[in-house]
Amino acid sequence: MNFGRGPPVVLNVGGTRYSFSREVLKDFPLRRVSRLHGCLSEQDVLEVCDDYDRERNEYFFDRHSEAFGFIMLYVRHGHLRFVPHMCELSFYNEMIYWGLEGSHLDYCCQRRLDDRMSETCTYYAAEEPRGEPGGCPEGKSRRPPGAEGGKWLERMRRTFEEPTSSVAAQVLATVSILFVIVSMVVLCASTLPEWRAPENRSMEEQSRYTAESVREPSGIIEAICIGWFTAECIVRFIVSKNKCEFVRRPLNIIDLLAITPYYISVLMTVFTGENSQLQRAGVTLRVLRMMRIFWVIKLARHFIGLQTLGLTLKRCYREMVMLLVFICVAMAIFSALSQLLENGLDLGTKNKDYASIPAACWWVIISMTTVGYGDMCPITVPGRILGGICVVSGIVLLALPITFIYHSFVQCYHELKFRSARYSRSLSAEFLN
Repeated sequence: MNFGRGPPVVLNVGGTRYSFSREVLKDFPLRRVSRLHGCLSEQDVLEVCDDYDRERNEYFFDRHSEAFGFIMLYVRHGHLRFVPHMCELSFYNEMIYWGLEGSHLDYCCQRRLDDRMSETCTYYAAEEPRGEPGGCPEGKSRRPPGAEGGKWLERMRRTFEEPTSSVAAQVLATVSILFVIVSMVVLCASTLPEWRAPENRSMEEQSRYTAESVREPSGIIEAICIGWFTAECIVRFIVSKNKCEFVRRPLNIIDLLAITPYYISVLMTVFTGENSQLQRAGVTLRVLRMMRIFWVIKLARHFIGLQTLGLTLKRCYREMVMLLVFICVAMAIFSALSQLLENGLDLGTKNKDYASIPAACWWVIISMTTVGYGDMCPITVPGRILGGICVVSGIVLLALPITFIYHSFVQCYHELKFRSARYSRSLSAEFLN
């Protein structure tokens, strides 16, 4: 098979040879094959393939040849299906080796894979680099100069990013969870009337960061929690590989949104004074303090369920946009019709709740989602018939994208579950050592 011009590069996969030009390697859809383009030495090549013939420029891969043939069909035509009479898990293992994911499969094969993985409780992940957990034993991998420092940074990074990677990571995660819980309890308790009654202070006075409030038990607890979260965020930023990528991560942005308001409030008190007009208003500071509720999302670092939810929403944004489009189109149609039937026509009675289309949109959204607050409802016979159609349409429209979202949720849960199990095996090895 020749995919282009130039010096031929030969892939020998299980005895089947594929030939194409070297230029194709750079943007090849299979990640393992594209890595050959960046190899600078024979050692780098042998980390990607099983053997290499310099004279014939041939790379050998000891993998399933028929499975790779179906994967090459995906490269050519964009459709990936299971090999007939081959175990789904074995084919998925081949996909992982070449750098593909379950999402590349056609939808029918994705459902087969989900069912198979659920039945056998088997999880797969991309092949780990050598020297990491599950790779080569210590002392057998070749480490370049400066690798000890990189290994220490990698260990620190896993300690803060992977709660199950080591005993220290589990202890750190437990302490972080305790700080989040304590901070949330103090935040919720500070809004109780009984909390403010002994001191007879208003909400505006509660929101000020004065010298007296900092010395109170709640102020001391809040300062300790902020100090812990700030130190944790700074250390994670220092040990991160890519600082720009670190700043762009959603969870890190949430950390900044939860930590920054405290320092802004303290600075406002220092520079504007305790009795300034801004302090007396108290609205800005109350909003800033309430932003601490974002700390609850920090628990996503330690619970697979929240991670699965976030990863599912990230991968299913197209389905979510499709769902919103369905709702918006139906809302535009039913709100216009309901306003016409309830208020626009002279049918003897006019429903003031449907005086405008924007007002009718509220009724449509609570009807389509079957919430039904009852604050407004149609009173005419045509309006009630339209209301029934609106409710049934809402059930159907909301159910259409659910299958896609469910499939992605199952796949994300499998991936995160396997990653957690992988680091748990590393933790068990640490206990044995």
